[in-house]
Amino acid sequence: MDINTLDNIVNSCEKFYISKKSECDLLNSQYQAINEEIEEIDQYVLTLEKVSVLLKKVAEYARNQARLNIESLVSNCLKYIFNENIDFKIDIKDTKKSLSAEFFLETYIDDVLMRTKPEISNGGGVIDIISIALRISFLQLHSPLIEGPLILDEPAKHVSNNYIFNVGDFLKKSAERFDRQIIMVTHNEQLAEMADTKFQISLNGNITEIELIEN
Repeated sequence: MDINTLDNIVNSCEKFYISKKSECDLLNSQYQAINEEIEEIDQYVLTLEKVSVLLKKVAEYARNQARLNIESLVSNCLKYIFNENIDFKIDIKDTKKSLSAEFFLETYIDDVLMRTKPEISNGGGVIDIISIALRISFLQLHSPLIEGPLILDEPAKHVSNNYIFNVGDFLKKSAERFDRQIIMVTHNEQLAEMADTKFQISLNGNITEIELIEN
């Protein structure tokens, strides 16, 4: 092999080396850029996971605070009206698919804690009172605050007359405390007498007549 042929082979090898080295440098540069992008994505995912955990904790805290506030208001309402040591409790079940809540009443009988469902509680229109207290608490705890009056239709229909005065007094105190007008439709004369303003509605043939009743 002569010297010229050898030079040609060397030159060819150098060109091949330079070409492949350029390709290698480019691939290394791309590899480094991809690694940096992967690190950024990993950091972003980590941040999202931390934010998700934080949001879950905030939601759990807010839910727990709302639960405690509702339990307190409803419990105080039951105690005020029925003059009994009754506590209203909410059990919240949080699953991956849904969020549900169950209501219970707790009271002590001979130092034994009794827990029952409101719907199987005996007498006194307990369900009616819980319904009133829940509506008030939902209105007051909603953010932003829901403005306007609270409208009640026969709110104490199943409540014994022994507790009607307490119901009316509770509604008046609630209206004052929360600065919210309460408009109530009722056939209970004792409850109606406690209203600040009373209207009597009657049907005369096909005409509905509304009369202001003076206190």
